[in-house]
Amino acid sequence: MALGQWIRAGAIALAGLAATACASYPEAPRYSTRPMAGYGANVPPAPTPPPSGGPSQPAPPAYVAPPPPPTVPVEPIEGGALPPAGSASSSGAMAPPPPPAYAPPPVASAPTTVSAGAAYVIQPGDTISGVGRRFQTPVQILIDLNGLGPRGAITVGQSIILPDSAVDTGTDPYATGPTPTGVLVPENGIAPPPPPPPSGNPATPPPPRQPASAGRTGTAAPGSVSLQWPVRGDIVRRFGPVGLGERNNGINIAAPAGAPVVAAADGVVGYVGDDLPGQGLTVLITHRDGWRTVYGHLGSATVDDNQSVRAGQQIGTVGLTAGDGRPSMHFETRRMQGDEPVAIDPVTVLPR
Repeated sequence: MALGQWIRAGAIALAGLAATACASYPEAPRYSTRPMAGYGANVPPAPTPPPSGGPSQPAPPAYVAPPPPPTVPVEPIEGGALPPAGSASSSGAMAPPPPPAYAPPPVASAPTTVSAGAAYVIQPGDTISGVGRRFQTPVQILIDLNGLGPRGAITVGQSIILPDSAVDTGTDPYATGPTPTGVLVPENGIAPPPPPPPSGNPATPPPPRQPASAGRTGTAAPGSVSLQWPVRGDIVRRFGPVGLGERNNGINIAAPAGAPVVAAADGVVGYVGDDLPGQGLTVLITHRDGWRTVYGHLGSATVDDNQSVRAGQQIGTVGLTAGDGRPSMHFETRRMQGDEPVAIDPVTVLPR
């Protein structure tokens, strides 16, 4: 076949195909271009007719809306009390303890009424705290009963009212007056003897010091009593007021712990013990002409009550209870004036 015949045959075939395509195109749109009632409902679309009368094509799957979620069941729940604290639950675990119940704050009760009792007369060197200790009474009660004010100031000769529950222990060096009538006294009502006077009395002006001769170990104190140092060392606390209404009625002498402490003069031991508040282990020696010497804060005592001692004889050792930051002992010199042992600065009657 010639080339021209092939071209003509191809053109005829193309024309036939174009005519077939045009015959199968619809004349109008199959669906309305406006919204219709029921649009979007689950209505399966009509099958599309095949072109040129061919077999019908299956419609595309229709959109199916998901079903609504199921309704959550609402039913009553049976409950019960929690198990007691410390008991095991059904799963075997220990149940936590319940929180503590609220308790209202305590209501302050009214102060207890204190009945007034006997009156104690303030002596030289007494303090309000010493009176409280001696008569087993809180200081605040003494202040309230006597209207002493916040500082609790007292003066010599002042009468201090005690509560009717006061008991006279008779062992405080800062309350040295006689037992008031009507105050309970231990030991079947017999008043205890006054305590040894290691402190608590005011100092009197010191007598003129007599200079010691070279080589002497003692000084003739007023009244012809020759005194010597109980131990040699630095004076770490001197005689006189120490603040807060208190005073040091002697001197504190530092020395090695356990160093010997000797009697300052011949005499008789009048007291050995540690019953005096703030004095530690103490020895008191009485000498002639009304003199007394006191040796406090000892580490040990080597003498007994009523024992006679000689000047320079060991009576104890240096202790650690004086509170001076190092081993030391407390030493006092006193002389009786009437019934009162008056403290005198030891430095004025000891050799230098």
